[in-house]
Amino acid sequence: MVYKYRVLTGEQKRQFETEGYLIVKGLFTEEQLTEVERTFEDISYQVIPGHFEPDLREETTDPLKRYPRVMHPHQFNETAKRYMLHQPVMDVLADLYEEEPLAAQSMFYYKPPGARGQALHQDNFYLKVEPGNCIAAWTAIDPADEENGGLLVVPKTSEYDIVCPDSSDSKESFTTHYVKPPKDQKAIPAVMERGDVLFFNGNLIHGSYRNKTKDRFRRSFICHYANSSATRIATYYRPLFRADGTPVELETNPNGGPCGVEYDTPYIH
Repeated sequence: MVYKYRVLTGEQKRQFETEGYLIVKGLFTEEQLTEVERTFEDISYQVIPGHFEPDLREETTDPLKRYPRVMHPHQFNETAKRYMLHQPVMDVLADLYEEEPLAAQSMFYYKPPGARGQALHQDNFYLKVEPGNCIAAWTAIDPADEENGGLLVVPKTSEYDIVCPDSSDSKESFTTHYVKPPKDQKAIPAVMERGDVLFFNGNLIHGSYRNKTKDRFRRSFICHYANSSATRIATYYRPLFRADGTPVELETNPNGGPCGVEYDTPYIH
C-alpha cells in the first residue's frame, strides 16, 4: 500500500527525507498564535515547581534566570496541551511518519535579549524513541533569525548516528552537551517568520546561538512526537498522547532525560 499524503506535497516530503528538516507555513492562525503568546505571558509571572522556576527578583545577571524554558506545560495547562495536539501539526506529522503520531513533550522558550543559546545536539539522544524516531515541531512565536538566536540546523545529518556528546561552552550554551557536525558539514540558520513551524527528526544536529539583540525576544513553542509503532521511550516523556488526548503508555527506555541538560541542574541517568 502506498501512503497518500494528506497535507504535504511529494516535494516537501522529499525535502524532509533528504535534508532532515522542513519549514511549513500556515498551520496556525494569528488568533491561535496570540492565544499561545498570552498563555505563556501569564505563565511567565508564576512559579510552577518542576516546570517553570524563574527568579522573579528585579536584578538578575543571567536573563535565563528570569526567563527559563517552560518544561512540559501540557501537564499543567490545558491550552498548552491543546496546541501540543494541534490538528494541522498532527496532520503534517502523520505525513512525515506515514502513521499516527503520538505527542511526547511540550516546551516553551522565551529566549530574552542577551540569553545564551543551546549548543548543537540531537534530540533522540534524550527521548530514545525505539523503533523509529522522534520528530520536533518548532513553532516560531516571534520571528527567528541570526540576530535573536534563531535555530541552526546541519542539513543531511538526519541519517547520522546518535553520538555521545562532548561538553559545550557554558558561556554560550545554557545546556552542557555539544555534538560536533561531521566533517565538511556546517550549521545554517533556519530563518523563520512568526507562525512558521520547523519539523526535524531526532538525529538531525541542531542548536542555536546567543540572542544578540537588546530588545527582541525569540519565543518558541516546541513539541516532540513519536511514531505510534514505537514501543519504547525515555520515562521523562511518558505518558504520550494521541491527537484526541487519549494517553498512551510505552515501555521505558533507560538513560533518557530532558532535552538538553542545563548547567547547574542535577541530572541522574
